[in-house]
Amino acid sequence: MLQSWLKIAENSDFPIQNLPYGIFSIADKKPRVGVAIGDFILDLKKTAKYGFFKDLKIDTAVFGAKYLNDFIALGKPTWHKVRQRLTELLKEGNSPLKLYAEKVLIPMSEATMHLPVKIGDYTDFYSSIEHATNVGSMFRDPQNALLPNWRHLPVAYHGRASSIVISGTKIHRPSGQSKPAHSEVPIFQPSHSLDFELEVAFIVGKDNELGKKISTENAENHIFGLVLFNDWSARDIQAWEYVPLGPFLAKNFASAISPWVVTMEALEPFRCASPQQEPEVLPYLQYEGDKTFDIKLEVAIKPQNAEEKTVCQSNFKYLYWNMSQQLAHHTINGCNMQVGDMCASGTISGATPDSYGSMLELTWRGTQPLEMNDGSTRKFIEDYDTVIMRGFCQKDGLRIGFGEVCNKVLPTKTD
Repeated sequence: MLQSWLKIAENSDFPIQNLPYGIFSIADKKPRVGVAIGDFILDLKKTAKYGFFKDLKIDTAVFGAKYLNDFIALGKPTWHKVRQRLTELLKEGNSPLKLYAEKVLIPMSEATMHLPVKIGDYTDFYSSIEHATNVGSMFRDPQNALLPNWRHLPVAYHGRASSIVISGTKIHRPSGQSKPAHSEVPIFQPSHSLDFELEVAFIVGKDNELGKKISTENAENHIFGLVLFNDWSARDIQAWEYVPLGPFLAKNFASAISPWVVTMEALEPFRCASPQQEPEVLPYLQYEGDKTFDIKLEVAIKPQNAEEKTVCQSNFKYLYWNMSQQLAHHTINGCNMQVGDMCASGTISGATPDSYGSMLELTWRGTQPLEMNDGSTRKFIEDYDTVIMRGFCQKDGLRIGFGEVCNKVLPTKTD
C-alpha cells in the first residue's frame, strides 16, 4: 500500500490516499488553499511558489484564493493532475518536497479552518427512505408514511446558503412561532425541540448552462467532492410552519459542514451499489453501475463537562436516491448549477433505531429519551451540548476520513 514519507497515524482520516482540499489560515495571514495529510496541512500556495506545479501549466494563483471555487473551475483534468503531483511529492522516497517541509507543512493545531467554497446556492434533498418513512409515520398515517411522489423523484427544497457555517462555529438556539398542543394559538419562544440531521453534501464542480440538463451518466463529472453536513433543525417551529410550502425558519438559522472536501477520486475504492428502487423510475433517473459509496457515519452528543455519547451509527450507502439521480433531477427542467453550489443528502437513517440520523427519530418525537454518559437524558439538543458528526470509509487496511463537523449550542440571543 502506498505510504508517505511523513509519519501518519494508522487510524488517521488523512492518509496519502485521501488528500482532501480545504481553506486555512495561520496567525494574521490570509486564508488560502491547503491539503490535509496526517496531522498537517500542505500549503499549496507555498508549494506552488517553490515551483512544484510549474510544468503542469495551470494558474497557480488559485491556491492563494480564500475559496476553492477558482481551483475547482479549472476542471476535472486539472484536479487529476494536481492530485497526481501531490501524491508524487508526498509518497515514500526521495521527494524534493522534503527540503521545504518546514516551510510548506503546517501543523493542523496551528491553523484556523474556513468555509472551503463560496456557496452560491444550496439544495437539501430528502433521500433516505427510512427517514422519510419514520417521519411520515410520526406525523401522518403509518400505513401511508410516504407521500405518493416519494418513490418517483428525489424530493428536495432550496435552503439558505448564507447560514451554512464551518465546523467549530457556535450555534445559538433559534426562536420562532410554534403551536404547543395545549395552546389554541401559536406562541413565540426559543425552540424547545432543537435537532441535528446527519447528512452528507456534495459540491458542484462544473457549471451547466441554463436550459441544459445533466444526465445520470454524466453527473459525477459535475461533482468535485463531499463534506459532512449537519442540517440543524427546530422541530417545533417546523411542525407549525411547514404546511404548505415546507421548511423555512426551522432550517435557515444554521447548517454546518466539515472543513475538508474529500474528492471523488479518493472515494473510488469504496464505490458500492445503491438500494433497489421500486417501482421503476422514469428514464431520466435510470442509471448503470455503482453510484454510491460505503461511508460510515456516526453522531455523538457531548453535554457540557461530560464525556461524549455516540447516539447514531449510519451509512451513506443507505440513501434510496443517489447523487447522480439527485443532480439529474435537479437539472431536468434546465436549472443551471454553478461551481460551489452545495447539495445535501437529507437525513441519513438506516433500518435499525441506532442508525436513525436525527433526535426526532432516535427519541421518537421525544417519547423515548436518550441517556447520556453523565446520567442526564435528552429528548432533543439542550443548551451547551456539543454535537459531533464523523465519517470515514474503511476497507482492506485503507481508511479515508472526513474529519468531523462539531458545533456547540448556546442559548438564544436576547438582543
